[in-house]
Amino acid sequence: MFKKILIANRGEIALRIHRACREMGIKTVAVHSEADAAAMHVRLADESVCIGPPSSTASYLNIPSIIAAAEVTNADGIHPGYGFLSENAKFVDIVTEHGIKFIGPSADHIRLMGDKIAAKDTMKKFGVPCVPGSDGEVKTLEEARKIAADIGYPVIIKASAGGGGRGMKVALNDASISEAFSSARAESQLAFGDNAVYIEKYLGTPRHIEIQVLADGQGNVVHLGERDCSLQRRHQKALEETPSPALNDTLRERIGKTVSDAIREMRYEGVGTIEFLFENDEFYFIEMNTRLQVEHPVTEMVTGIDLVREQINVAAGQKLSLSQEDISFNGHSIECRITAEDPNTFAASPGPVLEFHAPGGLGVRVDSALYSGYNVPPYYDSLIAKLIVHGANRKECLMRLDRALEEFVVGGIKTTLPLHQDLIKNDEFIKGEYNIHWLEKFIEDRQ
Repeated sequence: MFKKILIANRGEIALRIHRACREMGIKTVAVHSEADAAAMHVRLADESVCIGPPSSTASYLNIPSIIAAAEVTNADGIHPGYGFLSENAKFVDIVTEHGIKFIGPSADHIRLMGDKIAAKDTMKKFGVPCVPGSDGEVKTLEEARKIAADIGYPVIIKASAGGGGRGMKVALNDASISEAFSSARAESQLAFGDNAVYIEKYLGTPRHIEIQVLADGQGNVVHLGERDCSLQRRHQKALEETPSPALNDTLRERIGKTVSDAIREMRYEGVGTIEFLFENDEFYFIEMNTRLQVEHPVTEMVTGIDLVREQINVAAGQKLSLSQEDISFNGHSIECRITAEDPNTFAASPGPVLEFHAPGGLGVRVDSALYSGYNVPPYYDSLIAKLIVHGANRKECLMRLDRALEEFVVGGIKTTLPLHQDLIKNDEFIKGEYNIHWLEKFIEDRQ
C-alpha cells in the first residue's frame, strides 16, 4: 500500500481525496498555486508544496513542478482527481518514468479513450451500442455531405479530441452542413490543436446516462449502476441523480452487463465512466471518462462504496474485493453542483466568503472546500460545493434536498443555490420528465 500520495488537484476534490487517504492511514501532499495557499486541503494535508503562480498553466498543469514536488516529498503515488492532468497520457508516462504510481488507468487506455473516433471503434468491437455515424475522421465537406445523407439529418459534427461541448456543431439540413463542418473544425483546432472531426446522427430529445465501472486490470470488473446527467447548461452538468427516472431494472441490467464485458476485454484498471445518449429505450455510446467523475458521490450514496478508496486499492495492485453480486443499490441520491456564479446571468462571482453554513442531517453530504473567510479565486472552475442527498426513494430524496438547499448559506458571493431551489420545485423535474435540452429551456423561461 502507498505510504504517501501527492494530490495533483485543488478545491473540493483535493479535499475528498485527502479524506480517503487519511482514513486509510496514508500521508498526503497538497500541491497548490500561490492563489490557493490558504485552501482547506493545503491546511489539512501532512505536507504542502507551492508549484507556481495563480495561472493553472503555470501551476496545476505544470508537470515538471508536480513531479519535483513528488520527488522532494518522497510521494510514491499521485492522484490526479478530475480535470487538469487527470486524462493526460503524457503526464502518466512521465509519472511512471519517475518510479511513481499514477492512481488511474494506463497511459494507453487514456490515449485510446481520449480519441473519440478510436474510442467509438473500440466500443463497437466489444459490442457496445454506438450512435450511427462516420467510421472515422471526416476530412472533406463532400464526404460529410454523403455521410449525412446516408444516416439522415439532423447530424452533429464533433471534434475527435473534444470535450466540454467544444468543437460540436449541429447541421439540420444540407444547406447548413457547410457552415457546421468548417466551424467545428476551426473550433476544434483552436481548443485542442487538432481539427479532426467525425459525424453522428443527432438525437432530438435524449437523456444523458452514464455507467460507473470499477476494474482492477486483472479481469475483475463491476458496474455500480447508472447516473442520469441530463440536466446540463452548455454541455456542462448541473444536477445528477441515481437511479435514473427513465430506466427500469431490465434496461439497467442490460447496459451494465454490456459495459462490464467491454471493460473486462480492455483489461482496464481503476474507475471509469461510460457515457451514453439514451432515447426510445436504446443506448448510444458517446465517450468514456478515464477518471473519477465530479458526480461520483451519488453512486457512493446508493452503493455505500468509497470510490476513491477503491481507486487507491486497485492502484496498489490489489484485486477487487467485490463481485457484481456483492453490490446492491439502496434508495435514491441527487447531487446539485453549486457554483460561484450569478444564478440569473451566470457571470462569475469570485471573492471573499463572509458566511458559510453547510446543511446537515440524515442523508445529507456536502463536498466543499469553502470556509468563512476563504477567498474564492477568479482563476479556476467556478464549482465551489456539491450538495448530495440520499433518501429511501426519489420523493423522500427531493423533500430532503429542498430542506437542505434552504439551510445552505454562502454569504459574500453570488451562487447558483437559488437556481437549484427553483429547479427542484418544477413539476416536470419532480415527475422526472426531462432531457439534455430541458435545463436550458427552464433557465430561459425563468429569466
